[in-house]
Amino acid sequence: MTEPTGADGDTTGPLAPAAGPVAPRRRGPAAVLGDLRAVDGALYAAVAATPTPTLDRALRRLSHAADHSKISLGIAAALAAAGPRPRSAALVGVGAVAVASASADLLGKRLVRRARPDREAARVTVGRHVPMPTSASFPSGHTASAVAFAVAVGVVLPGAAVPLGVLAGAVGYSRVHTGVHYPGDVAAGAVLGVASAAAALTASSAVVAAARS
Repeated sequence: MTEPTGADGDTTGPLAPAAGPVAPRRRGPAAVLGDLRAVDGALYAAVAATPTPTLDRALRRLSHAADHSKISLGIAAALAAAGPRPRSAALVGVGAVAVASASADLLGKRLVRRARPDREAARVTVGRHVPMPTSASFPSGHTASAVAFAVAVGVVLPGAAVPLGVLAGAVGYSRVHTGVHYPGDVAAGAVLGVASAAAALTASSAVVAAARS
């Protein structure tokens, strides 16, 4: 079977040979950011669409309990009464929470100004709902504070690192589960929390060194 030809004898149609290699389209930062936002939104939608009735109430309560770092501050109060080393861990943990909270609220949210997810459009079940904050979505302040506390206390008290890390992870996930944050907000909050803990630990070490000199 011969390929169709045009009036001038050139081969045409879907069986025509390629003219040559096609250069890939250039992808700029804006296009990459758009792709990441698309993945972020898809993950958020997947969580919203997954029915988890046995977890909804617990995660809603956990998310609410983490407001204003109440869980971390409660743990810090218990540690402060448990001896000198736990007291030191509590102090550096509270310092890390302060750094994380200030960084998230005064810098991250004001610089990025990402809108909160549309919980109604994603059909997040009402049984998961917590009050939708009026602040910007990026980064997650709850996650930043919880991770900062877990890392800082875990460095001083290694035995507390795993349980506090699990708790911080649960707090971060609860913010997506309840529909008030995208997963990317939580990931950024976790990174900010680690950095805040490092800053608090560095400051604490400097204070101790100065006191001994």
